Parts: sequence; structure tokens; C-alpha cells
Amino acid sequence: MKFIAIIPARYASTRFPAKPLAKLGGKLVIERVYEQVSSAIDDAVVATDDSRIYDAVRAFGGKVEMTSTSHRSGTDRCWEAYCKQGTEADVVINVQGDEPFIQPSQLNALKACFDNPNIDIATLVKPFSAEDGFAALENPNSPKVVVDSTMRALYFSRSVIPYLRGVDRSEWLKRHTFYKHIGIYGFRTDVLRAVTALPQSSLEVAESLEQLRWLENGYQIGVGISDVETIGIDTPEDLARAEEFLKSLKTK
Repeated sequence: MKFIAIIPARYASTRFPAKPLAKLGGKLVIERVYEQVSSAIDDAVVATDDSRIYDAVRAFGGKVEMTSTSHRSGTDRCWEAYCKQGTEADVVINVQGDEPFIQPSQLNALKACFDNPNIDIATLVKPFSAEDGFAALENPNSPKVVVDSTMRALYFSRSVIPYLRGVDRSEWLKRHTFYKHIGIYGFRTDVLRAVTALPQSSLEVAESLEQLRWLENGYQIGVGISDVETIGIDTPEDLARAEEFLKSLKTK
């Protein structure tokens, strides 16, 4: 099975403009993402809508494709970049361009989901621990996932799911394994083409979670488990935390 990784990277961001070109430990954020992805997937391509990012990726020796500025999501940008890059693959892995600490183990867990021929799409989760605390569990910016007995996604929500009836909230993390969604996806190529043509769904609009569109349209989403904590970069404050995290890795 042939895999290709597409890394969407936009210049415009309300919370952190030019984020992919920010420096982290002396390298560009997008360069660190590219290096991490390339360590697990032979073929990696950045998909951008900005010439500054395009030139920067070319400068550090990465593969990059220019894409439209009008895409609604990174998934749509992925599909355009895949069509332009010129080689065929069985599965397209979509890795966000603000995940400089993504690990090969996570990408391999995602790839392993496609050993099941019935899986259309794959993603990752990380179990919440009791040490995380209830505030982390109920944070709406950290979507939760419930899965069935075969590790297929049943639902994604910004609310805490499931609700533990009759259990004090202080005990929830001790009494049940809750899964935090990690926003990395893999798509069989024909499925990626199909989902980019789907209109927004009612649940997607309600929760502002694109993956609900895929569930509502009957696609099977396999879920891999990761125990790795990564730091995504959405704000300048996240970048400062990432710098400290990088320093801590170097001292271990």
C-alpha cells in the first residue's frame, strides 16, 4: 500500500498570521513538520496558498504545491495538492502544518488502520488521564470521540461524551476512558475525492467539526490510539510553549 502525506499550510491566520514561517528552535515550524512526517512517510508534500511559504519550503528542499485561496478546509486543499503532485497513492495522510512534534509512531498507527479493508478514513485519539483534570476534559476546543468495540468512531463532539449518569464529575476520569481527538487524518484516495464534493452537514455545522460530515454520509472512520502528547501551534503563546517543550526534549 502506497501512502503520501499532504501538509496544508496557510499564511493567513486570525490568531497567528504567518504561523508556518515562525521560527521554532532555529527552524521554521513548517520545516519541522515536514521533517517529522518524512521520517515515517517517504512521500510528503506541503500544500499552500501563499508564495512565501512555497518559496520557504523549496529553500529547505521540501516538495510543495500551490493551491487555491478559496478552499473551505485543509481537506479540500489536500485533494487539490494530491491531484497536482503527479504520483498515485492508495492513501493520503493529512497532517496539519502546525504540528511540529508529530511522531513516527503516530503516523504508523494511522497507517495501520488501513490494514482493515473496510476502513475509509482513519484518525487518532489519545486517552485523557485522571491527571488531566475535568477542566481539560470539558474544554470545547479539545473534541472528544466515542468508539465502538472495533475502534471505529461513533461520534465526535466538543461536549463531554459519554455522560456518566449517577457519577460525580470528579470521578468521571477514574471511571471511564475518555478519548481526546488528535486532528490527523488518512483517507483512501477515492474517499478523499468523494468527501471533498459533499455539502456541509447539519451536525458538522452544529459542532463545527468536519469529520461529522463524513460520519453522516456513512463513511467508516477507523481510530488509532496514541500515547504521545504533542503541542499544536495556534497562537504565539503556543509557540512559546513549544520552545520550552523543545528545550525539555533536548535535556532528556
